Amino acid sequence: MKNVKAIIFDAYGTLFDVNSAAEKCKDKIGDKWEGFANFWRTTQLEYTWLRSLMKRHKDFWQITEDSLDKSMKAFKIDPSMKNELLNLYKVLSPFKEVPETLKILKEKNFKLAILSNGTPSLLNQLVKSNNLDNLFDDLFSIEKVGVYKPDSKVYDIPIKKYEIKKSEVAFLSANTWDVSGGGNYGFNAIWVNRNNNIFDNLDYKPNNEIKNLSEIIAII
Repeated sequence: MKNVKAIIFDAYGTLFDVNSAAEKCKDKIGDKWEGFANFWRTTQLEYTWLRSLMKRHKDFWQITEDSLDKSMKAFKIDPSMKNELLNLYKVLSPFKEVPETLKILKEKNFKLAILSNGTPSLLNQLVKSNNLDNLFDDLFSIEKVGVYKPDSKVYDIPIKKYEIKKSEVAFLSANTWDVSGGGNYGFNAIWVNRNNNIFDNLDYKPNNEIKNLSEIIAII
């Protein structure tokens, strides 16, 4: 992959494990913790897309709480756990290879940024709580444009900031719909396929698929 000047990462599910909040409570939730975590994440994403289509924007933290409410009812989770789960979502754990990979890429002098549905305050807390804040040049939030991925206005944000071509961006996401969104926009989109999933049929197939973030080093 030539002429890449900026490497831009999705946050949730790509750098940070969205299931880690529920996993930290699995002793209280029981065996259903993983099904509950997946349902919460799916509902959260569905709400971002539906609100974008309806033009009824709420920020990501409000959507996270709304989707948690539904998920707790669906899985009959004790309502008293709500605040604990929400607070844990603010400090999700990164996947194990993430810190070292980011350090290596930083040493290669790439622009490194996050482009996320998360609010600015959520993203700041997330990277600081994991001691990653010194590795990123920017934390881009969709709140700047008030619509969620995969709207092209979101992918415009780093292009306008860095004044570079779309082809000069490597964009990494674990979410197939986000890879398709970034790829159709014009980024060099790379799929981080941690769980051996099947790619969506959305008019884009990534040239590169990796199992974890560390494999990006051999591509860039």
